[in-house]
Amino acid sequence: MNLKPAKEFTVLQSYVDLGDPHVWSDARNRLSIRFAIYEPLVRHDGRGTYRPALAQSWTLKDDAQTWTFQLRTGVTFHNGDTLKAQDVVATLERVCAADLPGEMGTQGLYSSYLAGSAIKALDDHTVRLVTPEPMADLLDLLVKLPIVPQRTLAGLSDAPVGSGPYRFVKADDDCIAMEGFDRYWGGRPPVEKLYWKAKPSARQRVAALLAGEADIVTEIDLAGKQAVEAAEHASVVALESSLCVILMCNAQSGACTDKRVRQALNYALNMSEIIDAIKGGAARPLNGPLTPLHLGYDPLTPPYPHDPDKARALLAEAGYAGGLELVVDIPTTHPDEAPDLAQHLAEQYAQVGIETQIQVFADRPRYAEMVKAKRIDDACCFDSSPLSTYRCLREKFHSGVAGPWWQGYSNQQVDALLEQAWATADNARRQALYRRAYRIIRDDAPWIFLYSPQYFWGVGPRARGWTAGIDGLVRPM
Repeated sequence: MNLKPAKEFTVLQSYVDLGDPHVWSDARNRLSIRFAIYEPLVRHDGRGTYRPALAQSWTLKDDAQTWTFQLRTGVTFHNGDTLKAQDVVATLERVCAADLPGEMGTQGLYSSYLAGSAIKALDDHTVRLVTPEPMADLLDLLVKLPIVPQRTLAGLSDAPVGSGPYRFVKADDDCIAMEGFDRYWGGRPPVEKLYWKAKPSARQRVAALLAGEADIVTEIDLAGKQAVEAAEHASVVALESSLCVILMCNAQSGACTDKRVRQALNYALNMSEIIDAIKGGAARPLNGPLTPLHLGYDPLTPPYPHDPDKARALLAEAGYAGGLELVVDIPTTHPDEAPDLAQHLAEQYAQVGIETQIQVFADRPRYAEMVKAKRIDDACCFDSSPLSTYRCLREKFHSGVAGPWWQGYSNQQVDALLEQAWATADNARRQALYRRAYRIIRDDAPWIFLYSPQYFWGVGPRARGWTAGIDGLVRPM
């Protein structure tokens, strides 16, 4: 829903950051700021369907490799340049560089998918991209790829220039200031001056909202939600997320190489109790590695029920009738509740004869690198965040790809189904293939499937009627 016109508008987040727009990120705070300035070729609508952005149309040949994008005409960048196919080609070529930096283990992510692609401007408004292998889900990547003017590529982080509704003005550690871009192709933005401000404390963000110092505040907790709901001039926006909070099992060495152990680790948990204790009920139990927002999610697959007797029987079959010692790695952030979560897991595992040793890692980037290097103990707590069935299943479960977050799981039938899906241009047929793989992955239990949390925002009077998109980003339009 569009916002009403306003001279000033303030969004409070836990942090603000600009940086290089082509450094891959799944961080909603960073992406909200990024896509106020920049635009991709395609965007999500409220249901997750891809819609035109800078590309007004596109086609995919039956080979699932040859994509042709027809660009929108009359698009002006903030520096006055007009969008041309050469800008898109230059952007794509830049992100294909293997040395493009990343965060939380995402270095070279675009390159891992697009290196070797043939990228060509057929004319000023037509781009053809031929991927080296079938990639029917290419739009999952392009939705997060900001297009920039070719001649600004050398100084992106110093002077950000995009085609989005808001133009960058200035930034410091605590605030990024923008102004509405009056030449925006989609029409004049409703806000004249837009401020993104950092306030690390969720309590302080809520207090600022209630004091009238902010229009939207992100990442409010349950206590903040209750405070906002009790206020007359503010309201809460809630959204089911695509985030999966899980434990990845080490399927390469140790007890979790045995499928029966992995299944037992799922049956042993009472997820209703855990969700109530950790998230105040504001989460959905997982029935596999995806959420209902994902293309490959199978609504007919049941979550693992809480069945301690089944867990004990499986452990006994696997040779652990006398008990199992399990070492679980956890970060202190992302997910932020990981330390509390680990304690609840350990308590429930003790009831089926599993003694859990918890290894805590405070350095989150280092933790991500450890997981990427596949140096985890028996299991590790992680958050799987992409709103992309393709990325989730390719990077985490295909044994031939052995992607950054793969931990040794191998099933030839899953590999074959995923490869078929990647080569299937028809969405319905591709979804059916993903769902078949999904059911097998759930039963093989390479993860301990925990929950998908809800997200909450607080909104003030000027933002009344605003809703978050399926990707959870703040878009003040």
